[in-house]
Amino acid sequence: MTADTAHTFQTYHVTTTPAQGVTNVAALRAQLKALGLDGLIVPHEDEHQNEYLPDANERLAWVSGFTGSAGAAVVMKDSATLFADGRYTLQSREQTDPSVFSVVDFTATAIADYIADLPSDTVLGYDPALHSPSALRDFEAAAALSGVTLKAVAPNPIDLAWTHRPAQPMASVVPQPLENAGLSSADKRADLAAQLKAQGIKAALITAPSSIAWLFNVRGGDVIRSPLPLGQAILRDDGSAELFLEPAKVTEGLSEWLGNEVTLLTPADIPASLGALSGQAVLIDPNLSSAYWLNALKSAGAKPVPGDDPCLVPRACKNAAEISGTTEAHIRDGAILCEFLYWVATEAQTTLPSEIEVAQKLESLRIASGVVKDLSFDTISGFGPHGALPHYRVNETSNIRIAPGNLLLVDSGGQYVDGTTDVTRTMAIGTPTAEHKRMFTLVLKGHIALATIRFPAGTTGTHLDVLARQFLWNQGFDYDHGTGHGVGVYLGVHEGPQRIAKALNRYALQPGMIVSNEPGFYKANDFGIRIENLQYVSQAAPIAGGERPMLGFANLTWAPIDRSLIEVALLTEAERRYMDDYHAKVLDLLTPRVKPDVAEWLKTVCAPL
Repeated sequence: MTADTAHTFQTYHVTTTPAQGVTNVAALRAQLKALGLDGLIVPHEDEHQNEYLPDANERLAWVSGFTGSAGAAVVMKDSATLFADGRYTLQSREQTDPSVFSVVDFTATAIADYIADLPSDTVLGYDPALHSPSALRDFEAAAALSGVTLKAVAPNPIDLAWTHRPAQPMASVVPQPLENAGLSSADKRADLAAQLKAQGIKAALITAPSSIAWLFNVRGGDVIRSPLPLGQAILRDDGSAELFLEPAKVTEGLSEWLGNEVTLLTPADIPASLGALSGQAVLIDPNLSSAYWLNALKSAGAKPVPGDDPCLVPRACKNAAEISGTTEAHIRDGAILCEFLYWVATEAQTTLPSEIEVAQKLESLRIASGVVKDLSFDTISGFGPHGALPHYRVNETSNIRIAPGNLLLVDSGGQYVDGTTDVTRTMAIGTPTAEHKRMFTLVLKGHIALATIRFPAGTTGTHLDVLARQFLWNQGFDYDHGTGHGVGVYLGVHEGPQRIAKALNRYALQPGMIVSNEPGFYKANDFGIRIENLQYVSQAAPIAGGERPMLGFANLTWAPIDRSLIEVALLTEAERRYMDDYHAKVLDLLTPRVKPDVAEWLKTVCAPL
């Protein structure tokens, strides 16, 4: 993806095979032997701690065949283990050779646990450029217990073994218009610089691509599904900055856009710039930057100060222009989604397309809009038992056709210059069963509870997570993923620091933060249900008789929820009223933007319960 050109996005062929994994593991082991290593830790993350990677940085996929967006491997001289979570149960086993790789659920057995069980004379290699200091601390503690030697290696043994490795991406870096950004880079830098100065910190080393894109009001195309430029930056306490980009990425006029206070340099200039910080306090995020950069600061004589990336929370709290832009992007995307839902409710009920054809239909509608820049992630199109795999990604091997009597789950999103969307709808194919309706309605009740809650300042997503699960819990059910993740504005579809999940989160929900609302239910080998809208934190209307101001959520996603799956008798009067109001708003917003036959269909599917 380039920053300004739409194209066909998703492929469905298997890009790696178990046979390739066998060959590549052998090549890696030859490098390990030459380096005197007994094994190597292979994370999914790259030098920029990205979730989605350029092809050149897909080291985990190269060695194992596994292409999921979360996981890791440890390759030893005579064994290999892939660590993946339950989202990738099917995919991890399909893509790895069982004669080479054992697959372990890392929610049950972490890499640190694995290290703790290794023999004491083991020498285990790792690439410091691929691990955050926080992650390495866990490994180091486990190694200390077991007597294992952790050895930093550079260059990465995989890079030495990888023949025909793709070139690093060199996509153009372009301005993000001020009308979409809402705040100039100079104003952002001034605000953050004042915070650094107040803490006695001379500079901040920023390596997270999303922070660089946000801080300098630029976008790129180095990372699939996210309009990110890969680079580094140093922000100083006077608001000036140095931005390090490969020269091939620099477009005409970019320097003028950045302004006189930003010096545009190349990665080769970083050592000199770090050296100029010798003796100075420099902020570095131990979760978002790699251990390589922490070591580089120490080697340069700087005084590293661990702390949050200064862009982290400000980036998450969208300003008025960003909220306005993403609101429009979601309405635009909702109209596209309505065209798709109409197709599923009519034509697809008789033609019974395959999962791939379902995903391609939705993708083709987004492309036809002429304004979508990319998908925000690979579309999840899962029918029946595949819908029970929360992060299922269909390919030509797993592809099945939809059929009457079960559910189709489609989770998708688009990248637009003014917003990033992410929406899941579960649809009945044919007549749903009583079980389908009951479980769908329990999920829906949780979705409504989270959409309508009011909460005081200081509340985190951890506090709210139970709201979405309560109706499932009361019937003995649950789901194994988080309820909500942060989302950017023409940035990553997964964005921190806020989230709604069981796991502890220390970041309070603040006005402007976007989160998903996506409870679900998954019956193994049968069907899956998920209902997902995006919403943002807003000031709630004053509550009569209340003593404290409250926050709440404003909805962003507008698309019908399948009424045939709602067991109306299980809804309270307030829940029915919420659904009627939601569908009335869908009808009002989207009718002018869809074709006449779709508009007529909307009247039926958005009618009051």
